[in-house]
Amino acid sequence: MKVLITGFDPFGGEKINPAWEAVKRMKEEIYGANIIKVQIPTVFGESIEKLKQAIEMEKPDITLCIGQAGGRFELSVERVAINQDDARIPDNKGNQPIDTPIYEDGENAYFAKLPIKAMVKEAKENNIPAAVSNTAGTFVCNHIMYGLLYNIDKNYPDMKGGFIHVPFISEQIVDKKNTPYMSLEDMTKGLEYLIKAAVENEEDIKETGGKIC
Repeated sequence: MKVLITGFDPFGGEKINPAWEAVKRMKEEIYGANIIKVQIPTVFGESIEKLKQAIEMEKPDITLCIGQAGGRFELSVERVAINQDDARIPDNKGNQPIDTPIYEDGENAYFAKLPIKAMVKEAKENNIPAAVSNTAGTFVCNHIMYGLLYNIDKNYPDMKGGFIHVPFISEQIVDKKNTPYMSLEDMTKGLEYLIKAAVENEEDIKETGGKIC
């Protein structure tokens, strides 16, 4: 079993991206799965291309992309990616697409190919805050999630894949009052629990994970 896990470089004026910092600290083997770690640029287009190259080279059984969602309290396992770039801020190369399809021949949306509720349950049972999320945004996080799922649909039907958002870490919120964060240690442990559940569960569990609004 091989798991490819990616993390973005810093963006939006931040000096650090907890996604990549947590990925770097993960074990090389998790519950029998070999872990391959790749940093991805926070750039529209280039992010998908680097991901595609890594998948072609490594041929993983599972691909997980990790990104930062400052302001969230927990590890957010994303359910769906939409075929739309709508950037509130420029990416790391100044690109700012607005209302632009990611793939002209893609579906309006793709759902994660992961046991998302089993993953959330595993993390929470080990005292790591986690939740199912129904929006990956419209920035490079949604972009790469959609690109991953598009390529699974077109080229890798047997591969599992999806996206996980992580909160800020403490050093990022020094000047951001009342902003949630998670320790890097808990973040790394939490991602490892999420991988454990992804490896062990072929089918997802039936358990409430929805939100009223």
